[in-house]
Amino acid sequence: MTEQITIIGVGLIGGSFALALKAAGVTAKFVGYGRNEQNLVRAVERGIIDSYHTELADAVNGSDLVLVAAPVGANDAIFEQLSGAVSANCVITDAGSVKQSVINAARKHLGTLSNFVPAHPIAGTEHSGVEAGFASLYQGKRLIITPIAETSAEATAVVSSLWAQTGAVIETMSPERHDKVFAATSHLPHLLAFSLVETLFRMEQQEELLRYASGGFSDFTRIASSDPVMWKDICLHNSDCILDAVAHLEKGLSELTAAIERKDERAIEHIFRVAKNTRDEKILSKASAE
Repeated sequence: MTEQITIIGVGLIGGSFALALKAAGVTAKFVGYGRNEQNLVRAVERGIIDSYHTELADAVNGSDLVLVAAPVGANDAIFEQLSGAVSANCVITDAGSVKQSVINAARKHLGTLSNFVPAHPIAGTEHSGVEAGFASLYQGKRLIITPIAETSAEATAVVSSLWAQTGAVIETMSPERHDKVFAATSHLPHLLAFSLVETLFRMEQQEELLRYASGGFSDFTRIASSDPVMWKDICLHNSDCILDAVAHLEKGLSELTAAIERKDERAIEHIFRVAKNTRDEKILSKASAE
């Protein structure tokens, strides 16, 4: 029975986790931890957490489960502080979109990892912070658990049960496979959105370009409003997989560029048609079925 849950990082992900569990009737005490006390006070006012501490050891004292929902760049320092501060039976999980680096941080600092359950909710918005959380964020969304050899079945069951109560659909994947898949499907699109907006900002007549940047441009670059610190950390902590995805993209762009340069209508249309059919048949149809 989970009587106390500590959330490290009460923003969109951690805050929505707490709100979803409360909406589902979970009666555990929710404790928040962070460096910005004003945000923690606001989290209490919004009913996200019941209390908070600005010292991590105090926040995790007596907790049955700790959710690390901070930027992945903070993991090493967080796990160092968690070492010796949590009880032997406390389950520790995370919500980072990079798994291998969080596992390395846990292995470095926690010693025994039987109660450590790496996880990643595939949900979010371009907004961040304590005001961004909402109870329905995880409804029907995937929650990927990436257990390691040491992870106990009991700890996995605790984490799976809690996430299921948020409305998430639980799936399992190896950490290595996870980082490759999401480098291509999540991390690369964010890099493209950030880069495209920054590129227009540096071009001549930027004011005119940005004034008319609506419609498809706005749709495509929506995620460039995401937290820059969080995405900087993701780039650094999943760099090998991201660079591999970038190399594949560069190859595809080179082929398209060459086709345009030689005015090869058939090649250009073929590239576009493959992309359209793939999205319509593999992505849109799947989303409709879900």
